Amino acid sequence: MKTIHFFSESEYKKRINKREGETKLGEVIEVASGWDALNTSEAKYVLLGIPEDIGVRANLGKKGASEAWEATLNAFVNVQKNYYINQEGLILLGTINCDQQMKQAASISEDDTHYAEKLGELVTQIDHMVSEVIGKIVATGKIPILIGGGHNNSYGNLKGASEALTSPVNCINFDAHTDFRSLEHRHSGNGFTYAFEDGYLDRYFIFGLHRNYTSESIFEKLQKHAKRIQYILFEGISISEENTFSEALQQAETFCCNKKFGLELDLDAIENFGSSAMTPSGFTLTEARKFLSYFSKHPNCTYIHICEGAPSAGIFPNQVGKAISYLISDIVCK
Repeated sequence: MKTIHFFSESEYKKRINKREGETKLGEVIEVASGWDALNTSEAKYVLLGIPEDIGVRANLGKKGASEAWEATLNAFVNVQKNYYINQEGLILLGTINCDQQMKQAASISEDDTHYAEKLGELVTQIDHMVSEVIGKIVATGKIPILIGGGHNNSYGNLKGASEALTSPVNCINFDAHTDFRSLEHRHSGNGFTYAFEDGYLDRYFIFGLHRNYTSESIFEKLQKHAKRIQYILFEGISISEENTFSEALQQAETFCCNKKFGLELDLDAIENFGSSAMTPSGFTLTEARKFLSYFSKHPNCTYIHICEGAPSAGIFPNQVGKAISYLISDIVCK
């Protein structure tokens, strides 16, 4: 089975809603027909999706993150082509093929005593695919933008980038959670722990951590590794206002951006956003856009991952793909 499903012309063009007098990005965007296209393309960013939510379910969370890529692609190809969006800076690669793992996951009963562990074995398979794909892209000097899936994919991102660069990388994570839980079976809550222990992650900064959903043991673990792990609470920015949003950006930049770093954006951190763990209190989508725009333009940014979006979970289900499209266009805008 091929790791990447490359799009045929008919597959992506059928998603475009054409209108006289307008040109949509889907009509002009470069689309890879195979891996060789990355070697000849002048695009800086490589867009790809990962339609899975096995890691979320292995963490006993709600499914739905597998749907984010399809929703995003349908919305993004219909973004207007204009002066402000540099479509020449982006190439659409395709989809990481998780069909086999998703089918196997569907066959595992939630009543199975080892339900989570069995899902974790499938997550490990996906880890291998993600790290292979990210490594190939980073090795070309391009920046992958990975859409969809659970935050378990942070491990594959960090491993792939680290192996391509032959050095551990730093990471800034816009998230309500640390995802730095125990080294048990693989799931969406321990991708950074595994990357840290396996030597792929050097410095780690959690931007907007929620105090209500971080255990005392996690805070103790963060303190133990304080030289390499820092965080700023969401409450410290938006409630007590000990730091402004801009000051928090600068703090993360100072800690992580002196070397190659990955950029992770968990949509769970956005208030009332359709995601695997929706929050009634969090950052706005506009603040998420500011965060991504600020760090994605940094010369040491190595990859970008937008994850945990679940279109069927939101108050406005049809808005999740459109929201992620805003985030992508902020990355590639002039």
